Amino acid sequence: MVDILHRVGIKSSLGEVYKALATCEGVAGWWTNSAQGESKIGGALQFRFSAGGKEIGRFEMKVLELQPNQRVMWQVVDGSAEWIGTTITFELRQEGEYAIVLFKHQGWKEPVEFMHHCSTKWAIFLMSLKSLVEIGKGAPSPEDTKIDNWN
Repeated sequence: MVDILHRVGIKSSLGEVYKALATCEGVAGWWTNSAQGESKIGGALQFRFSAGGKEIGRFEMKVLELQPNQRVMWQVVDGSAEWIGTTITFELRQEGEYAIVLFKHQGWKEPVEFMHHCSTKWAIFLMSLKSLVEIGKGAPSPEDTKIDNWN
């Protein structure tokens, strides 16, 4: 198994970052503007991605953990075959004026080319999260930076 790992510091309180990660409204501000579902333990979240007015991807997550100001964890239950069964975790801690986000997308079966793409996109979306919390405006799909023909 292989994992995607990132670390980003956001000039903010843990509460503001947690709210952006643990609610559909928050996630819609930095990852994809099409986020819906029940953000509660055991709840299902649905995320849709688009480009040029067309859907290019969708994922359904089961919420595994919601520890206020500490951790958010999802398991992918539907979407791209490479993602199904993987887990996505955001661990939070305060370091001075920065909320540190340790991001993990764990459980990839092998480092296929799509994983390289997703690693870059996760970095872009984590910077969108930083922007949302620090200045009030993220760049969720479909406003995100496109990096190739996969978007």
